[in-house]
Amino acid sequence: MENAYDILKERGFIEQATHEEEIRELLEREKVVFYVGFDPTADSLHVGHLLPMMAMAHMQRAGHTPIALLGGGTAMVGDPSGRTDMRKMLTREQIDYNASRFKEQFKRLLDFSDNKAYMLNNADWLLELKYIDFLREIGSHFSVNRMLAAECYKQRLESGLTFLEFNYMVMQSYDFLYLYRNYGCKLQMGGNDQWSNIISGADLIRRVEGGSAYGMTFTLLTTSEGIKMGKTQAGALWLDPEKVSPYDFYQYWRNVDDRDVEKCLKLLTFLPMEEIKRLSSLEGAEINKAKEVLAFEITSMIHGKEEAEKAQEAARALFKDGTDTSAVPYTEIDSQKFAEGMDITELLLLTGLVSSKSEGRRLIQQGGIYIGESRVDDIGLKITMKDFDSDKTLLLRKGKKVYHIVKLI
Repeated sequence: MENAYDILKERGFIEQATHEEEIRELLEREKVVFYVGFDPTADSLHVGHLLPMMAMAHMQRAGHTPIALLGGGTAMVGDPSGRTDMRKMLTREQIDYNASRFKEQFKRLLDFSDNKAYMLNNADWLLELKYIDFLREIGSHFSVNRMLAAECYKQRLESGLTFLEFNYMVMQSYDFLYLYRNYGCKLQMGGNDQWSNIISGADLIRRVEGGSAYGMTFTLLTTSEGIKMGKTQAGALWLDPEKVSPYDFYQYWRNVDDRDVEKCLKLLTFLPMEEIKRLSSLEGAEINKAKEVLAFEITSMIHGKEEAEKAQEAARALFKDGTDTSAVPYTEIDSQKFAEGMDITELLLLTGLVSSKSEGRRLIQQGGIYIGESRVDDIGLKITMKDFDSDKTLLLRKGKKVYHIVKLI
């Protein structure tokens, strides 16, 4: 079986590693328990989480044991990494609910049967700690000077770093120690912004237990222009179908820049590298075939094959002037609102195709808004009942590929 480190390296996952050769040798000679932490600060995972989830799945497929650690305890403190302000404080009830939602999404990628993977919540041990005992056993191993030099704290010193957040590194390090003691966990993986926390945890294990522990961070999922992927006009690209429909999810990947196709195929699908190289070598209009494969593979993985097929069929039908729009997102609006006519910009705002009326006017002036196949040229256009089809629907299009249906009720 191919070494998991080589798989992750070839596909472009790895940004940093504490001891590259030692980690590779460790993954070669034994079944390794490793973990990645996810703070449940929202009720769904998003595309930013997908890259570490994929890395965990590759590791499991290579014979290693993942721990998906839900930060029910650390979320009550808040990670200052990559932040210029303090995170919103959540209640225990909110955190527990969010964590329960995460579990269902993880099952799409990881096999939790027969202890092949674990899903744990650090609230189970962090909330039971006795403060003085914790300070004496763990706090004594941390240098305040070294902590303040860490990147995750440096950027917050000017705007103000609370003592609450200052504890985050100590708590995350203790997580690694706890998992080392109780599950034999020797490797922590995470986003590149977690580097300081990860190496602090490995160092704590060395100091307290005299054991060897390792860390690895992932590259950031960005476009060829260096912009974080997964940001849409409506916000984050969530994995929950109630937040982002499978059709919109599919369309996001179907519309990625040509330059990003190879990276996305490597990081976000399980396709063999030979197939990825073949698809990535397509040029001109042919690259759209690779984008279809990319969109289908990711949507199928997150939402199931049936939803991926529906999204693909709907997208193809629209591109080819077909009639199957069953998977296209829609908005239901009371027919009375069209009795006197509704401004096109107001309708665009109600459907979420634009974030403001001024943006709607600008898109119309640029020729980017269509009703059916007819381009809208008048920013003062009023939509009335006469504009709807016999089935009481109206098809809106923004640009070449973003569709939305308005249904009368």
